[in-house]
Amino acid sequence: MRIEKRTVVITGASSGIGKGLKEIFERKGDKVIDVSLDGKDYKCDVGDEKRLKEVFDDIYLNHGGIDILVTCAGYGVSGAIELIKEDDAKKQFDVNFFGTSNTCKYAIPMMNRKGKIVIISSATAIFPLPFKAYYCASKAAVNSFAQSLRMELSKTDIEVTSICPGDIKTNFTNNRVKRYETNERYGKAVELSTKPTEKTEKRRMPVSYAVKKIMKIIEKKRFKPQYIIGKQYHIFYAFKRVVTTKFLNFCITKIFYKTH
Repeated sequence: MRIEKRTVVITGASSGIGKGLKEIFERKGDKVIDVSLDGKDYKCDVGDEKRLKEVFDDIYLNHGGIDILVTCAGYGVSGAIELIKEDDAKKQFDVNFFGTSNTCKYAIPMMNRKGKIVIISSATAIFPLPFKAYYCASKAAVNSFAQSLRMELSKTDIEVTSICPGDIKTNFTNNRVKRYETNERYGKAVELSTKPTEKTEKRRMPVSYAVKKIMKIIEKKRFKPQYIIGKQYHIFYAFKRVVTTKFLNFCITKIFYKTH
């Protein structure tokens, strides 16, 4: 049985994956620090760099070093590229990409020996979807950032990985900012392709399943560069490696671009 108590910082720990991980760590006896919009420990929009730095300065002052960092905080916007407002697109990257990169930036100097950095990305980083371009792009950027960070820290004892879950039954989809504005090019496709339905809800994996898988990864001594969560996404990934991008895009469009 592990005796020492670890210090775990989780962004976005007030809901979804972050909340599930927080509960497991606490059951294990670890000290979990919640940094999120409704954070129990620190209320913070990770897209606000000034506030984020203040939070990590205070964490170091009051809690010392960090053993595990998990970046779960995220934001989503959907809609047609040509009709998405610039403010929505910028916020998408401020929260998902810069929120993640700045969290790591301020946490790294505080990481204890043999620390772990776990960056939650998304399967859409690997499989981009129509009408979710900015979300997919932000997650692809997060994924690329994680691999660069892993290389930069490869001569240290800090382990880094990126985890790409598929669709999960959280409130994230319902809370996503949905821009249904359209024109003659798209008709009803924007709304039909992004609006949650009973059918899409059934395909999403339970939070408990995703959290269990992610926790198993976190407890590994050594990380692979990237993990995918969800059986069907492993199949998609294998498929991607043997077909052309053109054919893959054709298949994704066929599945996710809905006109009726």
